[in-house]
Formats: sequence, structure tokens, C-alpha cells
Amino acid sequence: MGANAQTSVPTFTAGEILTAANMNISARTGIPVFADATARDAAFGGTGEKTLAEGQFAYLESTNATQYYDGSAWQSVGSSGLTLISATTISAAATTNVNDVFSTTYDNYKVFFNGTASTGTDVPVTLKLRVSGADATTNYTYQRLVTTSTTTVVDRDVFGTDEFGVVGINGNAYYGFDITMINPFNASPTKFIATSVGSNPAGVTQNFVQGVNTNSTSYTGFSLLTSGSISGTLKIYGLAN
Repeated sequence: MGANAQTSVPTFTAGEILTAANMNISARTGIPVFADATARDAAFGGTGEKTLAEGQFAYLESTNATQYYDGSAWQSVGSSGLTLISATTISAAATTNVNDVFSTTYDNYKVFFNGTASTGTDVPVTLKLRVSGADATTNYTYQRLVTTSTTTVVDRDVFGTDEFGVVGINGNAYYGFDITMINPFNASPTKFIATSVGSNPAGVTQNFVQGVNTNSTSYTGFSLLTSGSISGTLKIYGLAN
């Protein structure tokens, strides 16, 4: 936590004696600075704290983002439509759990993975939606279109399974994917669109996957799983509303 970071946004009453510490909170920065979104949310509405209202600003050290409250949700300041929420380096992992990246701040999200290594032969990487530290294992339905460098095309429907298929790996570093998650935090079905590229013994393979999890659940994260292992950089962005 940096020198400017706060843990509350105080409000003062008539006749109260203001200490040097009280005044320093205002003198150091015009915008409250918080370690992350959790610290920000905890700083408003408690005893002696300001009530969160439209027009409030905040700065998050975790994502280097300046935000404002529009009366119902926090929005990011700036011209970019993408705001980095989380960046993680994965090293030889069979399972990667990503928690607390979906919230009321954004409706839709982008997930990017740049693979640097993998193990396993013709092994799929799959995704499960997640909430409260547990994976959802029911009601995934998706369709996958696969093309290879030999122009073979496979059209495949998968109904009622326990996960989304994302990409196939084959013990190599030549793979990556991007995923669009539509309304994962809303208590309604979550839509999923993924494009990916990988290599296999015959050459390069491209995958296009689209699907839905029909559970009316508010999800806060996801897990990536494989029977082999993956290494690389995983980044999650919120899309401006």
C-alpha cells in the first residue's frame, strides 16, 4: 500500500477537533487512493465515513485506474474501452483459479492468454465459471468449429457438459486465446465466445467456440483446467459500459 493510500473516507461533524492526521488525508491527494476495489468499497458508509454518492472519485493502486461513481456503479475515467483488472503469470499449471474479477463495475469482459509452454499431447484447455471459491460444473452448452492447416473442418455441438472447451495444446509454446464473457456477474445465463490458435503434429489449428452457461448465477471468476499443464500470461479486462 502506497504513501497516499487510504482505508476510509471520513466525514467530520460540527465542533469536532481536526488533528494533523485528519488534515493530511485531504492535503496529500484530492482523490482518495485505495489499494484495490475491496479497500475502496469498505471505505464508504461506515461509522464516521462518507456515504458513497454520485460524483465520488477514487484511485486504485492495484490497476492504476481512476474511477468515478455514477450513482449505481464505479466507472473508469479515460478514453480506453478496456480497463485492466488482473494480470497473472501462469507457470506449468494444470489448474488456474481466478477469483473476484467480475463485479457490478462492468457488464462484459475480455480474457487474453499468451501461451509460452505446455505439456500434454492433443490435450484440451477448458474453462469453468466460478463463485465463492467453487467451480460451477453444470449446464454448459457450446459449439466448436476447428480448422487445421490441412483445411480439415470439424463442426461439433456439446450440450449439458460441465465446462467450456477453449483450445487444444500439444506440448508446445505456439498457442493463445481470447475470450469474451457476456454478463457473467448478472444473475442470468452467461454467454461465452472464444477464438484461439494452437499447433499440433499436422500444423496450426484454429478454434472458434461459442456457448452459454444457462445457470442464473452471479459469477465472480473462472478456472482454467487441463490434464497437461500451461504456462503464459493471463490478463482480464473490463469493457466500458
